[in-house]
Amino acid sequence: MPNEGLKPGFHELDIDDEHSIENFSEFLKEKHGGLDVLVNNAAIAYKMASTAPFGEQAENTIRVNFYGTLNVCKALFPLLRPHARVVNVSSSAGFLRNVPDGELRKTLASSDLDIQKLSALMDGFVKTAKEGMHREAGWPNSCYGVSKVGVSALTRIQQKEFDRDSRPDIIVNHVHPGYVDTDMTSHKGPLTIEQGAVSSVYAALLPPNVEEPKGAYIWHDKQIVDWVNGPTPSRN
Repeated sequence: MPNEGLKPGFHELDIDDEHSIENFSEFLKEKHGGLDVLVNNAAIAYKMASTAPFGEQAENTIRVNFYGTLNVCKALFPLLRPHARVVNVSSSAGFLRNVPDGELRKTLASSDLDIQKLSALMDGFVKTAKEGMHREAGWPNSCYGVSKVGVSALTRIQQKEFDRDSRPDIIVNHVHPGYVDTDMTSHKGPLTIEQGAVSSVYAALLPPNVEEPKGAYIWHDKQIVDWVNGPTPSRN
């Protein structure tokens, strides 16, 4: 990055630690006075070979990926300046139709869904996962997938809230970065890190006062996908 004329700074942030989130928020407030771009990318995923009980995987994955992201947003959204851009990194696994049950999909897609109701749904998944009944409850057999469905549903709720915000033109979108060559994919992804950043950079740099995308599901190649009905492009 220095060779490209960039001078990135570093500050520790553990999204699974509310004290760490508070420290980061205070740092941004004191150092910069506000925030123009927020990219929520931190997440965990259990490997297929994990021997941890599914209920344990569900609890930890939802706590970090969904609630960690939600807590960061709660702390940092008050710092967003007019025309700020927020990017929530979701996944192809977070596509709504990966949820098998039609009624559950309908609830997740509802215009009446709010953060309290969505949190209750995420808690319900964890509860049924611990009971070994998550499939019967209509959920997929993927903790990571459910967590990203939650992040995508959260994004749609957040955009509705921004639409009512006194600060003008704040936009949040959720993106599928593609199957990228990283530690999380065990380096099986065909896309480079630079290719995986395309959709996030696009959403983070949307010009002022654009009409769309807002609260949209953006594929790794910048295509806008209907999160509720699809279809989705190539999964890479």
